[in-house]
Amino acid sequence: MSERVDIMTPAFRADPYTPYAVMRREAPVCQVDPGGMWAVSRYADVATVLRTPERFSSQGFRAAWQPAWVGHNPLASSILAMDGPDHARLRGLVSRAFGAPAIARIEQRARELCERLAARLDGEVDFIAAVAAPLPAFVISELLGLDHALEPHFKRWMDDLLSVTPEPASTEHAARVRATIAQLDRYMADVIEARRRSPSDDLVSELARAGELLGDREIIDLLVSILGGGLETTTHFLGSSMLLLAERPAELERLRASPQLIPRFIEEMMRYDGPTQSVPRLTTSDVALAGVTIPAGSLVLALVGSANRDELRFTDPDRFDLHRGQPSLTFGHGAHFCLGAALARMEAKVALEVLLPRIGEVTRAPGEIPYNRTLTVRGPVSLPLRFRPALP
Repeated sequence: MSERVDIMTPAFRADPYTPYAVMRREAPVCQVDPGGMWAVSRYADVATVLRTPERFSSQGFRAAWQPAWVGHNPLASSILAMDGPDHARLRGLVSRAFGAPAIARIEQRARELCERLAARLDGEVDFIAAVAAPLPAFVISELLGLDHALEPHFKRWMDDLLSVTPEPASTEHAARVRATIAQLDRYMADVIEARRRSPSDDLVSELARAGELLGDREIIDLLVSILGGGLETTTHFLGSSMLLLAERPAELERLRASPQLIPRFIEEMMRYDGPTQSVPRLTTSDVALAGVTIPAGSLVLALVGSANRDELRFTDPDRFDLHRGQPSLTFGHGAHFCLGAALARMEAKVALEVLLPRIGEVTRAPGEIPYNRTLTVRGPVSLPLRFRPALP
């Protein structure tokens, strides 16, 4: 590659898959902007990065999300940035909240909400504001035990935290991020104290009871990481899925005619245009990968979005194929495999099962689609679509 790629430009955010292909072909391990991070783009190498924390530490999250201008960032100090015993300890404390009984308890209420949200899909609608953001905000509120009245704030909070880059976009951006972190800290501390006084059947109450194992700072960081993981990824997945169906009416008709294909659609969509685009890691020593030596202490981005389109792993990877049957790396690999994978699949399945029979036609509205600007996840910020409801 003759020039260093900037992965945060609007053009790259709108279509990362074309430059990913060039990177895999010409420079599968290379430095990218901003900041000269090392990008790893082939499936086998990305899998190596994700499954060997002794060489590629999860402290990469701290390096990526807590530059000096931020101060403390709950995401950068959470379970996401831990390996070994610390990671296993926290994962054990919260894993029950993501088990089948908890998901079953939430599923019916999520379906009822989708029924109400479906009524919004008539005429020109911003699908993100109408459905893709409200559904996961509701589900994560149910899981954690947060105030449903605050759900409209959740996406703004997480957009701010995930917008952290080595240098702030402006002084206003820096001030907004720091103010959001302070606001989130205060809110989560108040919730923890309230659950200590009056416990309920939710994850916050469980963590508050684990006082001998966890301090408030650790609980807050954990809750913020779950809030971010449960909100941003599902919002982006639902938005990207509806965009694909708007651009490919044959796929919409196929799913409406054969709803049993919805789980296959979800898995292929996770591969084809999943929300997780990169996972940051930090090298613990000099590491040789694909013939390139990455120095110790380097911030590495494992480009999951690129790995999922790797020609060496997937046949005709740029083709959307419901019957492909090959798992992606979107939910991770190894010890850090996503705790919320089953929850995310449930939300996507419920949304599609409820919405698709009610959509007669969906098309893109005119204009460019704005994408978010973060290192790790990707999806439309807003998504104006035109809906025609199905005939009764």
